Amino acid sequence: MSDTLRNPMAVAALLAGALVLGTAVIGPVIWGEAAETNDFTSLDQPASAAHPFGTDKLGRDILARVLVAARLSIGLAVAATAIGMVLGVLVGAVASMSGRRLRRFLAMMIGIAVAFPGLLLALFFAVIFGVGPRGAVLALGFAMAPGFARLTQTLAASVTSQDYVSAARALGVSRVRILVRHVLPNLAEPLIVNGTVAAGSALLAFAGLSYLGLGVQPPAYDWGRMLSEGLNSIYTNPSAALGPALAIVVSGLAFNLAGEFAAQAVGGRARVHRKVPALTVPPVPPSTLGAVRDAGGTGPEVDPGAGVAPDAGPGPSAASDDAHGTVLSVRDLQVRIPTADGMIRPVRGVDLDLAPGEAVGVLGESGSGKSLTALAIARLTHDPVRVDAGRLRFDGLDLRHRLGAAERTRLGTSLSMVFQDPMSSLNPTMRAGDQLAEVATEHQGTSWGPARARAVEQLRAVRLSAAERRARQLPYELSGGMRQRVMIAMGLMGDPRLIIADEPTTALDVTVQQQVLEVIQATRARTGAALLLISHDISVVSGVCDRVLVMYAGRVVEDLPVGALEQAHHPYTRALVEAVPTMETPREERLSSIPGRPPDPAALPTGCPFAPRCPRADRTCEIEPPLVRHGDRAVACHHPVEETL
Repeated sequence: MSDTLRNPMAVAALLAGALVLGTAVIGPVIWGEAAETNDFTSLDQPASAAHPFGTDKLGRDILARVLVAARLSIGLAVAATAIGMVLGVLVGAVASMSGRRLRRFLAMMIGIAVAFPGLLLALFFAVIFGVGPRGAVLALGFAMAPGFARLTQTLAASVTSQDYVSAARALGVSRVRILVRHVLPNLAEPLIVNGTVAAGSALLAFAGLSYLGLGVQPPAYDWGRMLSEGLNSIYTNPSAALGPALAIVVSGLAFNLAGEFAAQAVGGRARVHRKVPALTVPPVPPSTLGAVRDAGGTGPEVDPGAGVAPDAGPGPSAASDDAHGTVLSVRDLQVRIPTADGMIRPVRGVDLDLAPGEAVGVLGESGSGKSLTALAIARLTHDPVRVDAGRLRFDGLDLRHRLGAAERTRLGTSLSMVFQDPMSSLNPTMRAGDQLAEVATEHQGTSWGPARARAVEQLRAVRLSAAERRARQLPYELSGGMRQRVMIAMGLMGDPRLIIADEPTTALDVTVQQQVLEVIQATRARTGAALLLISHDISVVSGVCDRVLVMYAGRVVEDLPVGALEQAHHPYTRALVEAVPTMETPREERLSSIPGRPPDPAALPTGCPFAPRCPRADRTCEIEPPLVRHGDRAVACHHPVEETL
């Protein structure tokens, strides 16, 4: 705020806004009598010291009438703007949060309405609502609504695609609450700017309607009515029109300046964030924290049931899953994406079993399907992605089904996800502690006070110093490592049985990486949760996990204990290990690399997808090898590095 007040434009905005609003409030009180007093000895007088803008045809002082008319002129313009904003924001928000068909219909209607000039719409609605101030206010409000609807729809589309909105859906938060608490606060700055600018435009438009005889009717008067009367005598007394014209111009500028100041005040915290490059993180793929999203509803950004195969029959209970030693069981996981050139399959037939307390790492180059596999398991894929699986069970629940409220609550507290960019997964307008507390209030029926206290406890549990102060801070006020710990603490607000961590240490320095990994390990030890860790860093996986899955071209090509990485059988796994330098690697030695590039999922080669980059490939590799298990290891290769299989 102090920085804003040092801005001359902000000071001018405050002064102009105070002048206009003050005049609207006190004008009728101070100058009301002078504005209504007829002086038949001074009819239609030009400007003078006693009457700076002259008098009208009844001898009333024009300056006094201009000052008195400020209340009605500004009040009607603000009322019309408020109606337009409320209607527009409501329609735009519904369009952005609704299903595909309703969203397209509303977008089409908004586009048609925006195509018409605003003044033409205002005249059209003025005829419908009738002559007079009430009809003019409604006419202007309805005419302004399409512009606000288009703005809200466009801005909300970018906000609803953020991970903190997906996290709110995952928690089962209602659409109304998501809209009020997560979407609209992030639209405040542009809406305020456009609202104040629109108020200035509405002031001019309302004056135009009154000038045309469609607005304020005698004996009431506003600046538009006074301008019309003044123009009738412009050749004999031009100052009569100058007074209301100046009032319209000054008030319009005041609204615009006030809007800029208000936007700076509301968006100041976001501006501070942009001024601190040390806290920014490069853009990364979509991610979220919390639990599996609300599978019982539909939304514009995340389709809860897109492509999920129907269950062939009732599955085993949670007790049955535990009896078989698995907290997560996946069979033949397929992810398909329709494109103009046909269907592509970035994930092809992934099988995965995860026992309680077990830590499994997933390795592979970018584009191998690691993150998409995690998103598909958690049902957080975006439309038009299609997910199919022969089995997709977590904690006894079949995730191929639309789940009831009780099942969603269970998921909201038992599946935690930690992704590589916490800034995109935390709502920038909500304090860290409030975001953690929302898990308890939504799923566990905890009142806000105890939930907030528990959030502070969880922040302490993840070794965040000054937890109470951190809970009151916004995400941009925290460092990258702190935000990552907040995400982990959010998962601990429930009772996690599985933690899915997708590149949780990306963009963090080595010291912070180690701290985050220690927190994850301590969390596992305390809760007994299983861990699915996705990473490019073999050293991270080696230090945390029990078992490793190596993915290439959308499928698992090797499954082995973490201690056997250096004795991997698949040439791709061996190449990944050899590409990592060690402390013994000579500085003058050229680092190992894998020739070529990973295949495009839209143009996979025939046979083994690694064959074009593999030194052991021959004609046998024209047939894609199956994943064959041998004891505690499995490999999909016709020519494994060691022939002892």
